[in-house]
Amino acid sequence: MSPRSGRIRSARLTDLSAVGELSRLSQTPSDEGDTRVRSLGLPVSAHAISVFSLFRMPLGAFQPHDQLYVYEDEHGLGGLARVERDAHRDEWTIVELDAVDHGEAGDIRLKLLQHLLRDGGKRGASRVHVACADHSGNIELFMQAGFARYGEERLFYRLPSEAMPEPAAASAATEGIREASPLDALQLDRLYGAVTPVPVARIEAYRLPDWERQGSHWRIPRSALTPILRFADVEAWVQTCPPPAVEELAAFMQLGVAKEDQPHYLRLICRPDHDPTALIRYGLGIIGERTGTGPSRRERDAVRRDPGIATVVRTYESPLDRRLEEVGFRHLADVSLLVRETLVRVAEPALVPAIR
Repeated sequence: MSPRSGRIRSARLTDLSAVGELSRLSQTPSDEGDTRVRSLGLPVSAHAISVFSLFRMPLGAFQPHDQLYVYEDEHGLGGLARVERDAHRDEWTIVELDAVDHGEAGDIRLKLLQHLLRDGGKRGASRVHVACADHSGNIELFMQAGFARYGEERLFYRLPSEAMPEPAAASAATEGIREASPLDALQLDRLYGAVTPVPVARIEAYRLPDWERQGSHWRIPRSALTPILRFADVEAWVQTCPPPAVEELAAFMQLGVAKEDQPHYLRLICRPDHDPTALIRYGLGIIGERTGTGPSRRERDAVRRDPGIATVVRTYESPLDRRLEEVGFRHLADVSLLVRETLVRVAEPALVPAIR
């Protein structure tokens, strides 16, 4: 088959219908073994995001500083790439990379990927992140474009039909659970360093100011599901170590209570020797309280509207996955984390011994 000639450009308002159809196809499961669209395969939404929300700036899913590219040829739009930009850290996250599969979807996706990498370099992006399922040639595609795989995550989901516990303030104080504050930045950094392998920590390169910014829409620590935080009110909680090490943190929990038709979000970082069950149950109670689906106000219609709760566990964070399964989470999928550095690292000048 001869390659189709086309061009890549930024999306326009006149592309609304075609972009919406591509996004819908990429997020709708197919009954057949093969699909019409080759995408990242991330189950991050219950159904396709409304195409109008992509351009509802700045309150919708697509914000002014984000990027949306399309592949156009004589047949119309055949590919879509959507990138979310983190202005605080100059990092890009690829959220969608879709192409209609008429035999050339792989070539179209590679052209879109190469284009956004060039554009990211011009716009000062220090890193480009992506999380994808290992099918439809996703891993090979990103490896071909210079990405490196640095981790894997297991996605878990808790059905809305599962009972939600009450957040008991008295038990929280007994268990050492409290809201995170900017003053916890150093302790959070030490907790992250104690849990995360050095090569992964070097790639993600979190700084103390990153930990200080815990709050609404904040995306640290990174996971495959951080795009959900754009649809959520974000809170952060910590649990201190029992005596005598009360000055250190045993666990960190980030909650995202959904405001749109997206799952609620829960993310934990926990020391391997600590049991975070009390913190997890407290977080579930907070979500139930915020959404009105807790035991004291559980109504059938409220439960039916509730989208459930999603979380991730990295492979090196075991046995956290077993603690989540004990409170009702079920394994949903596995994804790979990849990153590409777009900046050239240059050695800093330094004094060296003189040689005679």
